[in-house]
Amino acid sequence: MHQDMALVATVAISFVLAAGFGYVADRLRLPPLVGYLVAGILIGPFTPGFNADSALAAQLAEIGVILLMFGVGLHFSASDLIAVRGIAIPGAIGQIILATLLGIGLCTLWGWSLGAGLVFGLSVSVASTVVLLKALEERNLVNSPNGRVAIGWLIVEDLAMVLTLVLLPIVAEVLGSQGATAAHATEAGGTSIALTILVTLVKLGAFAVLAVMLGPRLVPWLLTLVARTGSRELFTLTVLAIALGIAFGSATIFGVSFALGAFFAGVIMSESHLSHRAAADSLPLQNAFSVLFFVSVGMLFNPMILIHQPLAVIAILALITCGKSLIAAGFVLLLRYPLPMALTVAASLAQIGEFSFIVAGLGVSLGLLSQEGHDLILAGAILSITLNPLVFGAAAKLKTAFARSMPALAGQYGQSKFAALTRDLDIIREKAEEKESQQQLKKQQLVNTFPLFSEVNEHALEELLLLFRPASASPGDKVIRAGERGDAMYFIAAGAVEVRLPGKAILLEAGAFFGEMALLSGGLRTADVIAVDFCQFLKLDRRDFNIFMARHPRLRAAVSDMARERKQMNIVRDAQTDAVD
Repeated sequence: MHQDMALVATVAISFVLAAGFGYVADRLRLPPLVGYLVAGILIGPFTPGFNADSALAAQLAEIGVILLMFGVGLHFSASDLIAVRGIAIPGAIGQIILATLLGIGLCTLWGWSLGAGLVFGLSVSVASTVVLLKALEERNLVNSPNGRVAIGWLIVEDLAMVLTLVLLPIVAEVLGSQGATAAHATEAGGTSIALTILVTLVKLGAFAVLAVMLGPRLVPWLLTLVARTGSRELFTLTVLAIALGIAFGSATIFGVSFALGAFFAGVIMSESHLSHRAAADSLPLQNAFSVLFFVSVGMLFNPMILIHQPLAVIAILALITCGKSLIAAGFVLLLRYPLPMALTVAASLAQIGEFSFIVAGLGVSLGLLSQEGHDLILAGAILSITLNPLVFGAAAKLKTAFARSMPALAGQYGQSKFAALTRDLDIIREKAEEKESQQQLKKQQLVNTFPLFSEVNEHALEELLLLFRPASASPGDKVIRAGERGDAMYFIAAGAVEVRLPGKAILLEAGAFFGEMALLSGGLRTADVIAVDFCQFLKLDRRDFNIFMARHPRLRAAVSDMARERKQMNIVRDAQTDAVD
């Protein structure tokens, strides 16, 4: 196939096979992601037939990870991270250390070097955020306290892996790796470990400060600015640009991962009242590209490792699904949180994914890990991802069994801390819901005050709220003048005005509007409008009026009809006045 068509072929065949095998997996009562992994294995370089471009598939999968983590950030505020810090930070760090030590111990039994054991242990210590989110979404646990803790736990793991990726080349030099490149050796020789750690922490701190201080001011403002144009495609494009731009910029400038940068982009955007619209617009792309993540993982898998090293594969799988899970559950219980949370976190971490591949790949390039070790890690990832739904099912059964056999442990242990955490998360959720309800109330009040707007849908009402510019007037103020060029249409939210026509005045109160005739005709104002009370207006500028009315012809027709009736009434009044004179 021509090289220029490699991207099209990779995407097309990946989607076709993933859809087919995903459906088959669903019919067999397996998660669809198992079908996606099988599709990847079939088009990978280790099986006969068509071989997709692994490099292209990996880059497309990275986009899927970025969009998925961005979506998580949209629904996971900074307040959520702060609320779960008491369990997520010590639990994640402790679990990484103990799981890494277990991995080193297992590799020592196999006769591997310390460097290989370190890379192996780090690779199996960190779980896949993508797999976790899929599992939580299928069980409707994303917004539960247990789900929030599991997500926060993995965010801490991701942050730890950022530091790991920076320090691993230095560790390779310290351990005397013969395969380390000259560039890595030069870097390690010129920079002490302490200084490298300091630089990395400063970068992470700078990124966090910018995300917390600048992001909530800039991103919502930018979204509002674009939303005021009324263009759905431009809004969606801006959402994707923010997600991908922040992810790429944070990776390039601050050295954090694409996924972590995208997560914080979502957290920043969640502060905007347009976050729900942003989530809805990006969801189809999230789903499509996240499929490519699982396909790309399948493409990396060499099935022959199951034949050549079956015992090693079983040992790795046991370490991931049992050893690491027991460590995580132990930390949750040690921190005095309830058993159901411990089992949920344990099941969530009983798999490995994207960061494991990155760490293992870096270990191979540094000469710390052999290709065989890399293949074993991939085998552990594939099998643990496939079995993860079964682990969640076993965790649910264990919860029931413990509730029956050990009611004190299952029902009372850790409940005080769990209640406090639930209370904190409920407060955060209530604030978010209150923010959303206030926006809904504004739209409802708009329709109640101006029944004319019942002609348009929810998105149009939201757009109107962005387009309107508030204005006010005191009694006696001249709002518009006869002979001026029409620059805006006014909607009276409160107060009253008089339209001064020759020989008469027309009173308009809250719920009425004026100024539309000059905008529709393109002519000049024909009357003065004077405030007779303290007035609050919603002002729609000429350009916004023309664009909005062009997209909503029924509303324009209604406004035109009312303007025509007013004009006709004015003509009749003028004729009556002339007859009297």
